[in-house]
Amino acid sequence: MAAIKFYSTTIDCRSPEALARFYAALLGWEVVYCDGTFACVGAPGQVQGGYPGLSFQREPAYQPPVWPTDRAHPQQMAHLDFAVDDLEEAVRQAVACGAVQAAQQFSEGWRVMLDPEGHPFCLCAMGEMMRSAQFALR
Repeated sequence: MAAIKFYSTTIDCRSPEALARFYAALLGWEVVYCDGTFACVGAPGQVQGGYPGLSFQREPAYQPPVWPTDRAHPQQMAHLDFAVDDLEEAVRQAVACGAVQAAQQFSEGWRVMLDPEGHPFCLCAMGEMMRSAQFALR
């Protein structure tokens, strides 16, 4: 049986380097690889492939999804959820990194944000879980 390990979630975009810099700033991670058409971010001190991370690949025809869903426009295929200990501070941090808060929100416990290329992601209030010794990454 072949060994299979989770490596990364790859996100299509127009500018892999710029989007990698955004997520590195948002998460306190590092850009561990960038060649102009592909970029990866990972936890501090890790080399590419050292720990699952986020990857970004250039897609010249990329069109941002519309959120919430509108059948006449591109739809999201997936989105990222980030656990945060202070929701309002995390929103301010995301905005300072280049995100915008989505016009429509559906819960007091999370905020839907859009990255600089329009991908939705959620900041989820999970302070107690984050303080748990079992919680994986910072």
